[in-house]
Amino acid sequence: MNQAADFNEMTLFRDMAKRAFEQEISPHFEEWEAQHMVPRELWNTLGQAGLLCPDVSEEYGGAGTSAQVTLAMIEELAYMGFGGIATGYGIHSNIVAPYLTRHGTAEQKAQWLPRMVSGDCVGALAMTEPGAGSDVQGIRTSAVRDGDEWVLNGSKIFITNGIHADLVIVAAITDPGKGAKGTSLFLVDAHAPGFEKSKKLEKIGQHTSDTALLFFTDVRLPADALLGEVNKGFAILMDELPRERLGIAAQAVAASEGALDITVQYVQERQAFGQKVGQFQNTRFKLAEVKTEIELNRAFYEKCADKYTREELGTDQAAMLKLASCEMQCRVANDCLQLFGGYGYTTEYPISRFYTDARIQTIYGGSSEIMRELVARSILGRA
Repeated sequence: MNQAADFNEMTLFRDMAKRAFEQEISPHFEEWEAQHMVPRELWNTLGQAGLLCPDVSEEYGGAGTSAQVTLAMIEELAYMGFGGIATGYGIHSNIVAPYLTRHGTAEQKAQWLPRMVSGDCVGALAMTEPGAGSDVQGIRTSAVRDGDEWVLNGSKIFITNGIHADLVIVAAITDPGKGAKGTSLFLVDAHAPGFEKSKKLEKIGQHTSDTALLFFTDVRLPADALLGEVNKGFAILMDELPRERLGIAAQAVAASEGALDITVQYVQERQAFGQKVGQFQNTRFKLAEVKTEIELNRAFYEKCADKYTREELGTDQAAMLKLASCEMQCRVANDCLQLFGGYGYTTEYPISRFYTDARIQTIYGGSSEIMRELVARSILGRA
C-alpha cells in the first residue's frame, strides 16, 4: 500500500472513531466511571462500527489495515480521556487479536477472530499472578496433559477485561522445573466449567477498565486450545511484547496531548490576581516544557510504530519507548493538574481523571524499573 493510501486509510478510521466515540461513549462516560464498569454491549457497538481489531485480515471479518490503525484507535480513546476504555480496547485489539493472528492455527483464527471483530467475544490476556508479576518464572498456574485434554489449575490477578472476557489467553506451566522455558499459552473459553471470575477489582484510576482476579479449578481444555507449541509460550510472549508496549506508548502520548489541550483551554479562561492564569510566566514556561516533552515522545513513538510496521522494532527500543512515554505521561498529568489549582483535585474536572488514569502506565506491561533493566542489558549485557 502506498503512502497516499495509508494516509487515506488512517484518516478514514480516525474520523469514524471520533464520531463513534463522541456518540456512543461521551454521553455515558461519567455514568460508567461512577459505576466502575462499561456495559458489555459497548463491545458489540464498537464491533458494529467496524472499530474492533481493524488489522485483522478480511478473511476473518477485519478490515485488513496496518497495525498503526489499531494504534490510532487507542490514541483517539486516550486523547478524549477515556483511559480505562483505551486499555481494555488495547488488550482486545492490540494484544489478544495479534497473538491469534500471528501464532494461531487456521482453525483457532476461524473460531475466535470473527467474533472478536464483531464484539461478540471479548479478549483478555492472563499472565500476572498473585505471587508473580513481571517475573514469568514465578508462574504457578499449571496445565497437565490428560489424554486428549489439558487440565488447567491456578489463578491470575489484575486481568484487564477479566469480567467481560469470553476468551482468555492463559500462561501456564506445562513442564515444571524449567521455569519460563516450561511455559505454554492456552486459549481458554471463559464460560468453561471450573473457570471463575472474581468481582471487579477496585482501582484508583481507569475505572471503566474492568480488572479481575481469575480462578481455574480443573478446567478441561481440548488439545487444540494450545496456542503455538508446547513450552514455547515464553517465546511468544517475548515476541509480542514490542507491540504491547507500542500500544501503551500510544496511550501515553495521546493522553498527554489530551491533558495539555484541556489545560491550555482552562488557563486561558481562569483568572487570578487580575489576569488570566495563562498570562503568568510560570504557566507559559510550564506549558512550553510540557509541549516539548510530548513532541519529543511523539516523534520517538511514530518512529517505533514505523519500525514495527517493517518488523524492525526490537525489544530494547520498545522498552525505551514505554519507559520514556509513560514517565512523561505521569509528569504531564501532574504538571497540568497543578495549573488547575484546587479544581484539578476534584472529579468534576477531567484533568483529575487524566492524572489517576496515568499512574498505572508505568506499572503494567512491564514496570519502569524492568524497562530500565532491559535497556541497560542492551547496552552493557547482564553484567
